[in-house]
Formats: sequence, C-alpha cells, structure tokens
Amino acid sequence: MDASVLSRRVALDILVSCLDKGQPLDDALARHQGFAGLDPRDRAFVRLLLATTLRRLGEIDEVLGFLVERPLEGANAAGRQVLRLGAAQLLFLGTPPHAAVDTSVRLVVDAGLPHLKGLANAVLRRISRDGPALLGDRDPARLNTPQWLWESWTASYGEEATRAIAAAHLVEAPLDLTPRSNAEFWAGRLEGEVLPTGSIRRDGGGNVTELPGFAEGAWWVQDAAATLPARLLGDIAGKRVADLCAAPGGKTLQLAAAGAQVTAVDISARRMARVGENLARAGLAADLVTADVGKWVTSATFDAILLDAPCSGTGTLRRHPDIAWLKDDEDVGRLTLTQDRLLVRAADLLKPGGTLVYAVCSLQEDECVARLEALLARDSRLQRVPVEPAELPGLALAITPAGDVRTLPSMWAERGGMDGFYIGRLRKSG
Repeated sequence: MDASVLSRRVALDILVSCLDKGQPLDDALARHQGFAGLDPRDRAFVRLLLATTLRRLGEIDEVLGFLVERPLEGANAAGRQVLRLGAAQLLFLGTPPHAAVDTSVRLVVDAGLPHLKGLANAVLRRISRDGPALLGDRDPARLNTPQWLWESWTASYGEEATRAIAAAHLVEAPLDLTPRSNAEFWAGRLEGEVLPTGSIRRDGGGNVTELPGFAEGAWWVQDAAATLPARLLGDIAGKRVADLCAAPGGKTLQLAAAGAQVTAVDISARRMARVGENLARAGLAADLVTADVGKWVTSATFDAILLDAPCSGTGTLRRHPDIAWLKDDEDVGRLTLTQDRLLVRAADLLKPGGTLVYAVCSLQEDECVARLEALLARDSRLQRVPVEPAELPGLALAITPAGDVRTLPSMWAERGGMDGFYIGRLRKSG
C-alpha cells in the first residue's frame, strides 16, 4: 500500500477506535500495531492529523453537516470518519487537494464502503474549492467546545474567560521540560526558554528521545502547570513523601530530585513500570507500589502527601483534544466519588503536622474546590494553607481568593499557555 494511503488508513483506524468506540487517543495510538511500524515522518503526520481533526471537530462537523444530507451512521460510520480526516486536511492542514481527496476515496473503498466513493469525492472536492467560504464567519471557540463544557465553564469562569480557554485549546501546546538541575544550561542546549516557575519551554515537534539530555535523564517532559503541586509541598529534603496516583511519574521525579524519600503509588502496573524506567534514566530512586490507593494496606504514615487524583482531564485539552468528545458531566459525577474516597485515605496516611496537596488537571469545579471543601467539612483535623504569590513566580493571578491555585489554559497566552489545574493545600493539626 502506498505510504500516503497507509498513514491515513492508520489514522482512520485510530479515529474510529477513539470516536466510535470510546478509546482514549493515546491508548488507541499505543495499541495500533501499524502505527509503530510507520516511519517517523508518517507517525508525526498521523499524530498531527488526528490532533487537528479532534481539535477542530466542531467546525469540521458544521461544514460536513451542510454538505451531507443524511448522517453516516451504523454500517457507514467509518465513512464519517474518512470525511472528517479529509476535511481536516483541506480546511486546516493545507494538504494538496488531490492528495486529500484521492486518498480519502481510497479509504472508503478499503473500509468496505465503495458505495460512498461518489459522496466522498463530491464532498471533499467541494471543500477543497469552497473551504474558506464554508467556514465563513463561524465561531471556532464555540463550535469546537461541546455544549456541556461550554455551559459548565461559563458558569464557573464567565463567558469572556471561557472564550479565552476555548481559544487556547485550538493552538498546539509547546513542549515543557522539567530539568533535574541547571535550568539555564539545559535551556541553552535545548534552544528553549526558562519559565518563571523553572520549567524549560521549547516549540513542539520532533522526537523527544533525540533531544540533548534525554538519555542521561537531565530533564523530563511535564507541563509547567503540572510542576506546581510538588512545588507547593515546600522543603521536603529528607522527608517521607507519598505520591498517590503517581503515574505517569513527573511529580515522582520532582519529589525525588528534591531529596525526599518517595513512595509512589498507582493502580496501573504498566504505567508504574514506565515510572520506574524514567527514575532509572534520571538516576533517581523511589519506592514503587502498584495498588489502588483507596485500598492500599500500609502501616506507614507520611510527612507530606501529593494526591494528583484521577479526573476528567479537561484542563489538558490542548494536549488531549479527544477528552472533550469522550467525556461528559456524568463522568465527572462518577469521578468525584473516587476523589472523595482518595482524599479521605490521604488524610489518614498523613502525619500530624504534615502537608497534603490535592491536585487535578480539570477545569470542572465539581472536581476541584468542591472536593476540598467537602473534605474540610468532614475532617476537623485539616486546615487550608493559603498559597502565597512568592511561591508561584509569574502566576499570582492563578491564586484564588481562598488561597488555592487555579491555572487556566489561557494563562501565559503570549508564551503558549499552560494546562488547567486546580491545587489546594492542607495541613493536619498535631
């Protein structure tokens, strides 16, 4: 099979797994045997095509809805994904029309839908000819944000802030790296910028494993906002610190690099194996435990605990645009039960006088301050410890009136934005 068709066939398989079968994009990429076999350039194209299709899905569907009279569903569902991929190439990636149209027609045939050849050809040729006019003056921020998210964010942050958040999600995220030390030196080697919080930011793209410093573990990939929870534990050198729900492990590496005696706990053996590999690469150590935190049996208690709880992940749509289309408010409701259970467990594992930091990469308020308030209401041993501006260089606006931290994707827009995180800090009375 021609390489251009093969790469698009892989993209189609993965998009079907994601949007029709509900599989997270990263999982679908990892599980697709053909994806790993593509050459690096084609893998990069597949990633870009899928991310663009998901990031601009609202606009794409608006245009297709105008051109396709009957929805492609049931046995024809794969044809809908073919049209989405073709439209993404023509509307947003600047793919030559003949390449986008011809390969899409091949895809519907290969997918066992030869009766859709004429439709695919006609629709995509119309988009190649009239794309800008078809998009017109539509509202990208609104169209590419599902209704449930738009309504919840507007209620929490107001429409102006919601528009800024949605606009940030349309831009590919830069690459943030956490240096083990010598940030200025590695920023120079990596042609990046040292952010006020100490992360190194560089343009995305390329193979991360080929960058200077990767092999020796001089840095690891971690969004700037994701570094903040560990920072807010303060001086942890020599202290016993638990990193609960630790995978993928960036915070575990941070804590170990700060000199803590780290116990990292996560339910996924596969993901914990990856944490171990990253620790070894960086020359750092931690005790790794594969267990459900809520059921973990241990007699240990800790001076400090970082709980980065499972959540909807809606603060990471710049990097994971599939989340917007795979999650809904019912998922958030189920997750809040897990978050409450884990917070109770974390409080019990904390020594008197110890510090607990709760974090979620979510923009949904039910997963954020509401969970912290619920814990404070049920456990009188805990008190909120407000964050001070000096603890978050360049991010004073992220500190809430209550002293918690709320980062938004629209913050640091001139630098490329950041993930949306909520962080609350508590101390246990002696």
